[in-house]
Amino acid sequence: MVIISVIIGALVVVAVAVVFSSGTPEPLDRATPEGAVQRYATAVLAGDEKTAALYLTQTALDSCDRLDRPSTDNISVSLVSTTIRDDTADVAVSITTSYKNGPFGSSEYRSDGVVDLVKTDGAWRIESAPWELTICPKPKATP
Repeated sequence: MVIISVIIGALVVVAVAVVFSSGTPEPLDRATPEGAVQRYATAVLAGDEKTAALYLTQTALDSCDRLDRPSTDNISVSLVSTTIRDDTADVAVSITTSYKNGPFGSSEYRSDGVVDLVKTDGAWRIESAPWELTICPKPKATP
């Protein structure tokens, strides 16, 4: 009985360690398209439009129209793939929105999107993003 209790206790400790150690993803290199998208999405999801705007092109800032955006509290973004060309890149992402209350309990909605980037002054800047990650800072910011 003691051995079984020790084994169960060890399994609980391992499970808790796995849950707490897998919280925040490793930051990607900021000089890559993926790193720029990761930092931009992190800022958008945190509601930090000022920081997110630093990753946008001037064209994206100039052409944006302020829209009412849904809450980003239950949104997560995953990297799917990246296509890099000379001065442009496409980062495909999967966006998952979780809903806690529904007639059958919690549910999720997943959509795929592409973040278009251009290389400007040696840095990757976002030209367009899926609507869930689109911001229009007010007042308009400059990168």
